Amino acid sequence: MLTDPFMQRALLAALLVGAGAPVVGTYLVQRRLALLGDGIGHVALTGVALGWLIGAALGIAPDALAVPGAVVAAVVGALAIELVRRRGRTSGDLALAIMFYGGIAGGVLLIGLAGGSNGNLMQYLFGSISTVSGTDLVLTVVLSALILVVGIGLRAALFSVSHDEDFAVASGLPVWLLNALVAVVSALTVTVAMRVVGLLLVSALMIVPVAVAQQLTHSFARTMGTASVIGVVVCVTGLSITYFQDVSPGATIVVLAIAVYAVVAAVRPLVARRGPAGDPHPDLPDDVELPPGERAGTDQEVCT
Repeated sequence: MLTDPFMQRALLAALLVGAGAPVVGTYLVQRRLALLGDGIGHVALTGVALGWLIGAALGIAPDALAVPGAVVAAVVGALAIELVRRRGRTSGDLALAIMFYGGIAGGVLLIGLAGGSNGNLMQYLFGSISTVSGTDLVLTVVLSALILVVGIGLRAALFSVSHDEDFAVASGLPVWLLNALVAVVSALTVTVAMRVVGLLLVSALMIVPVAVAQQLTHSFARTMGTASVIGVVVCVTGLSITYFQDVSPGATIVVLAIAVYAVVAAVRPLVARRGPAGDPHPDLPDDVELPPGERAGTDQEVCT
């Protein structure tokens, strides 16, 4: 399997996608925008179709402009929904619904005009390891590095904005810029994961590992780290399964992630019931420890 060039590129892409997608998903879960990635994925499909249309007009391979088209459309769509959400003229779920329907309808319509088939469409919707080209891999490496640098390097500021915008404003943080940055990074994550997981399932890879990690940890940083590890494991495992079985890689990866969630959700109450009581505030330093002399005096006073 590791000697196959297709699998080498696909496994490296899966490794990067599995590590980066849950990092961004942690912020989306914190902001209660778990479906944002799904909406961006639908809009990115229109970008893929536009890439096909432009490629056909220029006389080049239609697939060559699919990823750049998806990147542009996803970034524009993510910024649009952030603008709508910020102005408050319509609810967040209504804006997402418009993105869902408009994105999928525009993608199906345009890719038909560009000469694409339903088979081409399915590759983008559910992922295909055979579509990860060398150019796509280079783009995946660059975008994944950018996602990880922003997601981890600006963790304190992005957490503050995602957790409590009013507090972030009072602290003097550029809230609009940071919110826009989260939206752009989410869009880049969707396009990076498009080849491996597919546009319809990429949101699951951003959210489900975070849901698993939240059952195992209590701090934001540990949740992000644990979710990334889970993302890498399910992506690499799922992709390896598709090498031996002719099944969709995106669907396999998502089913594996949901299975991990189900197992952890079932086992965690049993383990917690038998184990000792844990620290309810692991992020805070432990209680103040008195020097030995003062502790002895205190004990004596209590005893007396």
